[in-house]
Amino acid sequence: MSQDKQLKVEHTAIPGLLVLHLPVHADQRGWFKENWQRQKMVSAGLPDFHPVQNNVSFNADLGTTRGLHAEPWDKYVSVLSGEIFGAWVDLRPGATFGTVFTVRMGPDQAVFVPRGVANAFQTLSDNTVYSYLVTAHWTEASRAEYSYVNLADPQLQIDWPINLDRAIVSQADRDHPYLNAAKPVQPKKVAVLGGNGQLGRAFAQLAKIDPRLVVLTRDDVDLQRSGFTDSLELSGYSHVINAAAMTAVDLAETRAGRAEAWQVNAVAVRQLAAACAEQGVTLVQLSTDYVFDGERDNVDEDEMICPLGVYGQSKAAGEQAVLAHAQNYVVRTSWVIGQGNNFVLTMLRLAEQGIDPKVVDDQIGRLTFASELASGIIHLINSGSSPGIYHLQGNGEPASWYQIARRVFELSGHDPARVQPTTTREYAFDKEFLAPRPKHSTFNMDKLRATGFASRPEADLLTQFLEVASEKSQYVTE
Repeated sequence: MSQDKQLKVEHTAIPGLLVLHLPVHADQRGWFKENWQRQKMVSAGLPDFHPVQNNVSFNADLGTTRGLHAEPWDKYVSVLSGEIFGAWVDLRPGATFGTVFTVRMGPDQAVFVPRGVANAFQTLSDNTVYSYLVTAHWTEASRAEYSYVNLADPQLQIDWPINLDRAIVSQADRDHPYLNAAKPVQPKKVAVLGGNGQLGRAFAQLAKIDPRLVVLTRDDVDLQRSGFTDSLELSGYSHVINAAAMTAVDLAETRAGRAEAWQVNAVAVRQLAAACAEQGVTLVQLSTDYVFDGERDNVDEDEMICPLGVYGQSKAAGEQAVLAHAQNYVVRTSWVIGQGNNFVLTMLRLAEQGIDPKVVDDQIGRLTFASELASGIIHLINSGSSPGIYHLQGNGEPASWYQIARRVFELSGHDPARVQPTTTREYAFDKEFLAPRPKHSTFNMDKLRATGFASRPEADLLTQFLEVASEKSQYVTE
């Protein structure tokens, strides 16, 4: 055992499996170490993994061998006394399934074991004390998520220091399946709130190919209900994507609408963020261009928020509640188009009904298709991009609502000259409650692009959207 080394985190051939080299301070009396020190270890590169329980295994005899077990939680394993030979096998589906890593460990090392990686050890001395922190409490339901692989599987080629024929091994461990029959450990799930909205429906489509996604509606999680987080059980989830919101911007200017907007967009979001933080789950919060006053175009994530109306104010408050927890994301977007009630479908309906609309020409932005928005959010999760604020809107030239309406008419086979321009002031003339709108709703998306995500061209998406809406009547408008 080396002494007084620097704390160091070392990566291995198994993604996420980390070896920690721990400083040990020794003298004639014995030794001392910081076995777990959150601030220092996270700074050195360990995930901030929120352990909830510490277990200790005492092993009286040399050659005691336990494993290989993969549990549905993260573990931090270390040796308090003696020495072990540790072995790990990746049982997560993917290219690294079956990858093996081994190391001899004394008190001066520890290993972080991510969910789905099978863990085993063999004691190399008598009276060995083995400790492990875990990120979830064991329940009867969690047993079904366990997976195992046989210690003696020749495919793994684990070179046990003490032959397994002479080692102390339980019969259950000897009977575990070989790798070719081992059950892959599925990744944690991702909850999506607001399943009946345009973005929620886009996630429901993604869920057909991504089994992690669990799309929940207001019947499942109602942000207007007092104490809704009391029954929000998030064990087994890595992320919550909050696509639920009060988005009726004009109604939000009324007394009843103001109360609803603040409850759903701010108060409930603060409660949701606190519940996610308590359970170690990352929250992805959807926000809006309405947190800005729209006086500047092409704004980036560092632009000072300056909401004009109640809706924007409530969403800005929700942003701050989410960002109070360092692991969370805020994704700002604008002018969302998907399955549901939206501007493009309204213009299509007017075109087909022979109605010639007047549309405002002094609000400039970009359409954001819900399918691209959902894909971009999943990209942020999958790529492990740094938490914080991201701007995500359509990949197209800025245009006014009037210009977009003309495109909808033209692409659906109607005369675009039927659409007439108007101003926001003229549009608001006879309306009792009309929320102030940003003049510019265009974002700088360099930060998102730097993560490797690029949305498909808006023009192509609009054409495809209208073809589906016109020919198949697939998009609902209730």
